[in-house]
Order: sequence, then structure tokens, then C-alpha cells
Amino acid sequence: MSKTFRAWDVDQVWLFPPSVQDFVPARHMAHFVRETVRGELDLGAIMASYVEERGYPPYHPAMMVALLLYGYSRGVYSSRQLERACEERVDFMAVTGMSRPDFRTIAEFRRRHLKALGDLFVQVLKLCREAGLVKLGHVALDGTKMKANASKHKAMSYGRMRAAEARLQAEVTAWFARAAAADAAEDGAHGPARGDELPDWVANKQQRLERLRRAKATLEAEAKAPPADDDGPGPSTGMVDHGKPRRAPDGGPPERAQRNFTDPDSRIQPTRDGMIQGYNAQIAVDGAHQIVLAHRVQTNPADRGALAPLVKAIRRDLRAAPDELSADAGYCDEANLAFLARRRIAAYLAPGRARHGAGDPGGRRRWRKGSRVAAMATKLRRAGRRSRYRLRKQIVEPVFGQIKAARAFRQFLLRGLDQVRDEWALICTAHNLLKLATATG
Repeated sequence: MSKTFRAWDVDQVWLFPPSVQDFVPARHMAHFVRETVRGELDLGAIMASYVEERGYPPYHPAMMVALLLYGYSRGVYSSRQLERACEERVDFMAVTGMSRPDFRTIAEFRRRHLKALGDLFVQVLKLCREAGLVKLGHVALDGTKMKANASKHKAMSYGRMRAAEARLQAEVTAWFARAAAADAAEDGAHGPARGDELPDWVANKQQRLERLRRAKATLEAEAKAPPADDDGPGPSTGMVDHGKPRRAPDGGPPERAQRNFTDPDSRIQPTRDGMIQGYNAQIAVDGAHQIVLAHRVQTNPADRGALAPLVKAIRRDLRAAPDELSADAGYCDEANLAFLARRRIAAYLAPGRARHGAGDPGGRRRWRKGSRVAAMATKLRRAGRRSRYRLRKQIVEPVFGQIKAARAFRQFLLRGLDQVRDEWALICTAHNLLKLATATG
């Protein structure tokens, strides 16, 4: 007796039209993101930019926002991958309602509304607080070095720039001389030409020379007038050593100062696996449900400058400060401890790297007597393994694991500090949406 199987008829047409609601299970993340964007988020800043009534109607902005947020929550980031997902994956079809925007449309929408998309972080954070996911009891800070959309091999030191400029100038001069001689010979044989044509091989060398000169001039200008201590990219790689400016004997840039031609805002970042061209991405995470409360991207590899902006962002967006705050040794200095004391936030900042297998985050280093750092070392040492500092790893480090490992975001797609900051805001928004969906589902 033969076995009976279920029918498999790929040519069978549907008797009733399909609904996007039926493509994925009722409690699927696709439905949650779509309905959250439709019913909970204020997209006024995006909608207000559509004032022209002429032309073919564009895709609905809410659908495009939902597509981007859902894609980021599923580890799908590039516009080409999003386009393919809209054609092949039923969960994306449930978000877009069977619309299929092409990758150029997706990329242009993200570029045009990137700032407004980044600002959605605060709205989602407030939804998390309304759902009871934000307690502001214990908050942990940490940073991770993230690759830029640029290769470190596309950077050049000031010393190499000077040598390359002389070499390229000599090559271009010689080629112009050869071209002039060839033009004269051809004019004699065939009559005068227009005279403004440049061969591609000459134009390419000229472009390289112009880019090199611009980067060299930027470093020289920075040596004369260092960038202000604001929220911008800050000093170029090699222009500062342990917080102090580095200059050549003649007052110009040091030989090892460098600029990246692909993403000039990015900087060399030290990691356990060596040096990368990238940024320092920071987050503050609530201990109750691992909700990201604040985010920041900076070019400085040192973490200490991120503590105050992160705490101020929490206060600005939630109108409240955390009761406790923990962070590793990169954040511990007199200024940060004083900042937290003024705001009556119980601090647990490691004064030094913890010894392997020991419960003393401060080690046995000697600190200046009477300093806040010395008092913090004593506080953590006396508490031992019962110290609240132990919460830091289990609060903030899993979030980086979820972002970088589970959702495979290890490199920024966009270039420039401002765009990278908004892209990081989108990543944090998607993370919070996932937490919100889990808690309310």
C-alpha cells in the first residue's frame, strides 16, 4: 500500500485574493513594526517635506519608514538587500503591503530623511517607558569600535603626502611636456586642435594630486588652528598624543598625522584585533530590560568624553536621571566622578582594569590621596564581589552582542560623522523596538 501525501500543486490559483495579514503569524515582528509606525510614531517631520503635487505619486513615507525599521531589526541594512527582501520574503511583503521599491528609491529616502529617521529614537524610547520597560534604576555605559565605510589603507600620513605630492607633480609635469610635444607635431601634420582635451591618464593623476593637496592643506590648517572642543570630528589621527597636541619642530603637522580620503571624519581606532578605520559607538543601557536610553558616536577612541553627553541625553529625553551608573575604566576620571556627584547619581566606575578572576575592578594601583578616583577604588574594593559594578557586564555588553553578532551590524554604511550618528540612532531604535515587541507580545 503506497503512502498518501499532501497535494503539491504549484499551478493552483488562489480562489480568494491574499491578505498581507495572512503571510506571517499574527504575533510576528513584521506586524508589530508596521502597526507601531502607522499608529504610534509621529512622522510629521517627514510628511511635511512632501508639498509638490505634480509628478507620479511616491511610495507612502510611513511604509518606507516601516521597511527601514523592520529591515534594521532583521539585520538587513543595504538598500539592495532591502529591495531583494521586498521581492522574496513574505515578512517584508507584510510590511510593505506587496509594494516593491527599488534600491535607488530606498537609498534616496534614507538619505533625504536621515535626520528625521534618527530622531525617531526618542519616540520609541518613550513608548518603551510607557510600557514599563524603563526603570532608571541601574544604567550601564559602554562603547565599541565600529568600522567606517572606508579602508585604513585609503589613509595617508603627512610625510607620505609630501613625498607623493612631489612625485605626482613631477609625473604630471613630464606628461604635459610630452603632450605639448605631441600636440605640436600633430598640429604641423593635421592642423590645430581645440587644445583643451586631456587624456584620461593625465586627468586621473591630476585628480589624485588635487585630493592629496586638499588633505595636506587640511592637516596644515589644523596644525595652525586646532579644531574647537565641540561635538565635531575633532583632531585628525596623529595630531594628539594622550590628550596633548603633537606638532613637528617647525610647528606643522607631525609626519605620522594622517587623513582618510574615503571618509575624512573617521579615525584610526585601536581594537583587540589591531587598528581599524572607524568610529567609537557609545550607548547607555537601562538595567531592567536592556533598553538603550542614549546613544552617541565619536571619533575619539577614549571613552571618558562620552559619559556626560550620554547622561545629559537621558535627562533631556526622559526628564529624569538614573539612580546608579556603572562603566568600565575608560570612563573613570575626576571630572566624570564630579559630574555624577553633582547630579546625585551613585557611581560605580572602575578606576583600573580588573585582574582576571579577581573581584576588585580597581586593582591595587595607587591613586592620589583624597581624590575621587581613590575613593572609588576603595568603595569597589570593600564591596568586592557584592559591588553593584558587577551589573555592568550583564547589562550593556549583551546589547553589543545582539547588535554586532545576532544582527550582524559591524560596519557603518554611511560616511561622515553626522550621518554615522543618525545611522547609529536607527540601529538603537531597531533594538528598542525588538525589546518592546517581546515585552508587549
